[in-house]
Amino acid sequence: MEDHSQHTQPPNKATDYQKNSITLIGAISLGTGVMIGAGILALTGQIAELAGSLFPLAFLAAAIVTGFSAYSYVKLSNAYPSSGGIAMFLQKAYGKGMMTAAGALLMYFSMVINQSLVAKTFGTYTVQLLDVSANSIIIPLLSVGLLLFAFLLNISGNRIIGFFALLMAFIKIGAIGLFAIAGLWAADFSFESPAINNNETTLTGFIAAMALAILAYKGFTTITNSGSEIVDPHRNVGRAIIFSIIICVVVYILVALAVAANLSLDEIIKAKDYALAEAARPAFGEYGLWFTVILAIVATVSGVIASIFASSRMLAMLTDMKLVPHRHFGMPGTIQNHTLLYTVMFAMFLTIFFDLSRIASLGAIFYLLMDIAVHWGVLKHLRKKIKANATILIMAIIFDIIVLGAFLVVKASTDLMVIYAAVIGIVLVFIGERFFLRHAKTEDMDKMKEDMKMD
Repeated sequence: MEDHSQHTQPPNKATDYQKNSITLIGAISLGTGVMIGAGILALTGQIAELAGSLFPLAFLAAAIVTGFSAYSYVKLSNAYPSSGGIAMFLQKAYGKGMMTAAGALLMYFSMVINQSLVAKTFGTYTVQLLDVSANSIIIPLLSVGLLLFAFLLNISGNRIIGFFALLMAFIKIGAIGLFAIAGLWAADFSFESPAINNNETTLTGFIAAMALAILAYKGFTTITNSGSEIVDPHRNVGRAIIFSIIICVVVYILVALAVAANLSLDEIIKAKDYALAEAARPAFGEYGLWFTVILAIVATVSGVIASIFASSRMLAMLTDMKLVPHRHFGMPGTIQNHTLLYTVMFAMFLTIFFDLSRIASLGAIFYLLMDIAVHWGVLKHLRKKIKANATILIMAIIFDIIVLGAFLVVKASTDLMVIYAAVIGIVLVFIGERFFLRHAKTEDMDKMKEDMKMD
């Protein structure tokens, strides 16, 4: 419930959106900025652990599933460009109720989880240059420091964020591409290499690996949360989504092949949280390690900034829509600044208390559930309005269910705590939203009665 008594701006202006402040290239850089961060740096080893030696193909298979998923978001973005992004899409499909609020919150939490994943990756890679243990307190300190820097940059305004994201996107895409090509050349790679051609992979493990690989692509949804701020949004939001995914597919597969060519599967799994840095050692020596770590720093910094930019706007939009409670706690500034602070604080909590594997797993579960809700909403309620193809929507739902099911089966046998945490989180979201919406409805009715008495 919103506390209007402490507003520092008009109550109908919770957010401060700047129309036409993000170009098409800027939107693409925001999407790739989120994806090419944790996606390839932190998840490569975890995906290899599940998919075995065929893990490069898991990235390709996940790209196909992501392509089906992206269809709904492109159609929705072209029809309803909004800085509310997915929150607004869910409202169009389900109305202003619990399903919209809960689905949007699952997406919001998956985005914050991604921020903590990227921040933790930043700390994990940076300490490769230091003589410290893998459990050193320096890792969470570096991670929290990155989140704090991202917060300070985000409150500075859209144009600074857009310029920074664009600059970082070009640097890291070029550098990662260089790493992949040089790594393949140094390893004398061929597609007949036994490193990617053996039978150690189980079908369930491969499909479960796709769940994490899909998480590496989900950053494209960041673009939808800046819809009304992008130049010519009815055309450019969808185009930005498509171009971002294409760029990441090429980058991910090249890097995965380079890692597979330079390390054995056991070596990749052992160094799963910093697999790229380890893969650089045999190919380039210590100079390669420095190059990879600096690359990781650039990629993770830009990824966190872009993700916080989008997720805080989603939370602000949910506040505008009166679907989540909000308190100012005496803080100055707009609600947009408050949601930035809440988002960063939550990400810091996850970064300090969860390891990389569990952070990624929670993010994958929350995202896939929300994704299914979006596709079902379009299929059931919006298909004719936005002229969407039913077959593609049904295929997207089926793919999500298969991937999520396989992932849960694997986690049930290897890390049941992740499933418990996910279930508790989902239950709390639905119960909390049910209580809040019922309370808000009662307050609105009481206010209406009071207004009628005054008239």
